[in-house]
Amino acid sequence: MEPILAYFESIPSSHRSAILVGGIAFFWLIEYLIPLFRFNYKKVQHAGINIFFTLTTIVVNFVLAFLLFQASEWTVANKFGILQWIDIQFPTLSVWWFVLIGVAALDFFGAWLAHYVEHRIPVLWRFHLVHHTDTHVDTTTANRHHPGESVIRFVFTLLGVVLVGAPVAIIMLYQSLSVVLSQFNHANIVIPKVLDKWISYVIVSPNMHKVHHHYQLPYTDTNYGNIFSIWDRIFRTFAVKDPKTLVYGVDTYPAAAENNNLKSLLKIPFNKYRPPTTLNADE
Repeated sequence: MEPILAYFESIPSSHRSAILVGGIAFFWLIEYLIPLFRFNYKKVQHAGINIFFTLTTIVVNFVLAFLLFQASEWTVANKFGILQWIDIQFPTLSVWWFVLIGVAALDFFGAWLAHYVEHRIPVLWRFHLVHHTDTHVDTTTANRHHPGESVIRFVFTLLGVVLVGAPVAIIMLYQSLSVVLSQFNHANIVIPKVLDKWISYVIVSPNMHKVHHHYQLPYTDTNYGNIFSIWDRIFRTFAVKDPKTLVYGVDTYPAAAENNNLKSLLKIPFNKYRPPTTLNADE
């Protein structure tokens, strides 16, 4: 584990870019071979919109990255946060456990909690809506986030770094895993149900996460996780639904043309609030 941490502590930007692009390319190919849904859409055009939002997310995180590094250095220097407390109380703890706890805790604050709060606070939900309006969920959907949401997510990640007391290496490892697993669980691929079920006991599987993209409540408000599925199980937000019965999108923005227009998507957070129209599951 020490060589892995040493690598991620000084991982070059080019390598981080390769992880992002390589993940999209890999799952894009798998989607052609074993698609869950055979969408009637222009895949390249659809990807273009989502890649635009991927680029804006990269810009937001690049501009604000110095805050993560400063927060990390401060927590380590002042022995503040969960990992720093563990390091003091259990100095002989295996580095594997140290890393696992750190990544899991960052996944909670930076992904699960941020996602849950976005669904509960209307002003934040307006930004997150851009992600949910995608009616053709595939691996490119993973990074379909309005620039405003990218800032919101960064704030939660920054909070996580401080509370967790995460060293830089663990932050970079977490972010790399987060990117790849998000691409994986959004990918439009078929996985045998038994295998997917077993995967979902540990990490967020494609069938598990896609329930979250069903267009109606209560399914929209379930399965918030990104890396580990444990948080949805602990907080009782875990749900199961046959993937073949899913309808992607959100019932308050049903117009396909609107949801595939970049200008319209950028304006969504500033439109008049549209409360959910369906409060019960359709099935």
